[in-house]
Amino acid sequence: MAIKRLFIANRGEIAVRIVRAAKALGIETVQAHSEADADMLAVRLADQAACIGPAPAKASYLNAAAIIAAARETGCDAIHPGYGFLAENATFAEAVDAAGLIFVGPTAATIRMMGDKAAARAAAIAAGVPVVPGSDGRLADTDAALVAAEAVGYPVMIKAAAGGGGRGIRIANDPAELRKLAPQAASEAEAAFGDGGLYLERVIINARHIEVQILGDGNRAVHCFERECSLQRRRQKVWEEAPAACLDDATRATLCASAVALAEYVGYRGAGTLEYLYDEPSGQFFFIEMNTRIQVEHPVTEMVTGVDLVAEMIRIAGGEPLSLAQDDIRISGHAIEVRINAEDPANNFMPFPGVVGRMEIPEAPHIRFDGMIYEGYQIPPFYDSLLAKLIVSGSDRVQAIDNLAAALDALVIEGLKTTIPLHKALAADPVIRDGQAHTQFLEAWLAAGRLAAAQPPAAAHSPAAS
Repeated sequence: MAIKRLFIANRGEIAVRIVRAAKALGIETVQAHSEADADMLAVRLADQAACIGPAPAKASYLNAAAIIAAARETGCDAIHPGYGFLAENATFAEAVDAAGLIFVGPTAATIRMMGDKAAARAAAIAAGVPVVPGSDGRLADTDAALVAAEAVGYPVMIKAAAGGGGRGIRIANDPAELRKLAPQAASEAEAAFGDGGLYLERVIINARHIEVQILGDGNRAVHCFERECSLQRRRQKVWEEAPAACLDDATRATLCASAVALAEYVGYRGAGTLEYLYDEPSGQFFFIEMNTRIQVEHPVTEMVTGVDLVAEMIRIAGGEPLSLAQDDIRISGHAIEVRINAEDPANNFMPFPGVVGRMEIPEAPHIRFDGMIYEGYQIPPFYDSLLAKLIVSGSDRVQAIDNLAAALDALVIEGLKTTIPLHKALAADPVIRDGQAHTQFLEAWLAAGRLAAAQPPAAAHSPAAS
């Protein structure tokens, strides 16, 4: 193992997760932090901490030079980027390598190829993986988009070729909308990613969002089965589960095999996720993009497979080959993860930074809580609102939902508004319990007032309600 001391270039719950995985491997940790994050939990847990700049992310967590300098000054061998920030930045990965450090993730060339959604689509086609009908690579301009849309058929989704997180995406139902929305998508993509390039795909109506977790060592790849992430708000995932109950065994095997084929085609190294849309009526699935990093929802896969994905990616980065054969990886039971954000779901999900009050975290073998908070912690207002993830398993999906509902009832986070009431309502919803939700379900559910209808009157007015 070439990694003895690991620099963690991220914050929040994923930083805590990486600290714990590294310590379990006997690796020392140095936690990066902005001036606003000096008191965060990962700083308390790491062996050492290093301030990399002021509160704004551009001056700290996105400051590649400061991160690399701090890693070298603290004697680290490697940098783990977590997710978000610089995790999928090929230039950063190259700079880490040039500084004589190990980047815990794929090569810069792989990040660059798979991070460009149009290039990733081309790679998938070359690897024999089905893709959503769409444009042949990037679009030169709006006129090219109109020609491609005519061939593909409306409605179409205009998507940013770079980046992710739901930004730079618009849906056009006809040529007039496409003329109006394509420049908007390009401007948003340019602002978010510094790249206004677009491509176009046909919209799959009421699709299911399925993703396959893979691990590769640059030569060989394996899959850790799939997750379903169809419950989304503004294209941001809210609830994830593994395995995907909508798949039969034959479709699951074909889907996961296609992910391994693409991972091996690009020589993938580390942990990655291939995302697909699944058209349940036809039984067809289509590759849409690859995330060249660990994902927020990785714990649901860990819960059903027993594979420590973060530890595996550290081992691989340290020069070790894959420790698992495909036959070693099995699914046991069902797991669900819900994201606990500091947001007020009763007030259009308004961010709610504040001081964490009393906390009660339920404990049981089937419950896992990956969080960044502790009693008395002041949540800074500068970053993403994700506080924690509650992951609950059961012998099957019905039991997992029942166990989730019980865990949510037992979970207490005072002093803040959080998304706990949303998840309680979703766990009780008959459509979700029947496994019929799709990617358009949650926004329509919210617009119909289903969340407000699910709240008891007292909860809407109690200052202690979380």
